[in-house]
Amino acid sequence: MNRMWIAPLCALAVSTSYAADPAACRNVRFADVGWTDIAATTGLASTVLEGLGYKPTKTIASVPITFAGVKNKQIDVFLGYWSPTMDPMIDPFRKAGQVKVLATPNLTGAKYTLAVPDYVYNAGLKSFSDIAKNYDKLDGKIYGIEPGNDGNALIKKMIDSNQYGLGKFKLVESSEAGMLIEVNRAIRDKKPIVFLGWEPHPMNVQMKIDYLSGGDDVFGPNYGEAKVLTVTPTDYGARCPNVAKLVSNLQFTTDIENHVMVPIMNKSDANKAAREWLKANPAVLDKWLAGVTTFDGKDGLPAVKAYVAGK
Repeated sequence: MNRMWIAPLCALAVSTSYAADPAACRNVRFADVGWTDIAATTGLASTVLEGLGYKPTKTIASVPITFAGVKNKQIDVFLGYWSPTMDPMIDPFRKAGQVKVLATPNLTGAKYTLAVPDYVYNAGLKSFSDIAKNYDKLDGKIYGIEPGNDGNALIKKMIDSNQYGLGKFKLVESSEAGMLIEVNRAIRDKKPIVFLGWEPHPMNVQMKIDYLSGGDDVFGPNYGEAKVLTVTPTDYGARCPNVAKLVSNLQFTTDIENHVMVPIMNKSDANKAAREWLKANPAVLDKWLAGVTTFDGKDGLPAVKAYVAGK
């Protein structure tokens, strides 16, 4: 090669950056089913994407609508597929090859089953088989969350089939926030209440609660021990490889989520809570951003660290 071309070519190689994803990938559409833990993880992912130069958005939708949205490519990423409780809802989509579930969970060791305040547990309501015995004290109610939720469906199925003698009970549906208002009111008045509980969630540190045993046939073993997985459209990795790489790298812990959820429960914006946590804990970004670039093709890690630090 003629030496007179070497310097210009080197300068071109250094100064030119290439978009890691097509322009159509800049808008990343998340689904949030209204749970604080999903708000937290979606907030963390959205904050990282903002630091990379993407434009994340969030749609609040029920679980069935979320899976349909992923199938129809109206939703790009859902970080809240709780397995096994959501398995019946997603199985038709998976079997038809209409959604992709990432192989590695974004969270392990989660819980999801019925719970009671500690004073109710200490008074003898310790298992699913004890609920029916306390029908009058419980006013014949079991408190769930939003309509269409998988946990509500499991409770309703128990009631409809008279499992554990629950045939006369009524499922009270509202929302996560609505349910927690009822639980806090019951705790204040020292009244018995049975409700849908899960971890990670600030309820585990802000209230004294116990999970009921004996529900393995409904919620799964070990108090509904669950893993949380990520769902994308089947071709998302091919269309938007850089975002897909980030999404596949995301690994959370119950400790991370509990801490990010606390300010969200206190009405703080989820993205603001996520950014504050990342500002105080930037080391987590090292693994999350391995092999990930900014939207315009530059090194992603320093860009996101500077963004969360406010530089």
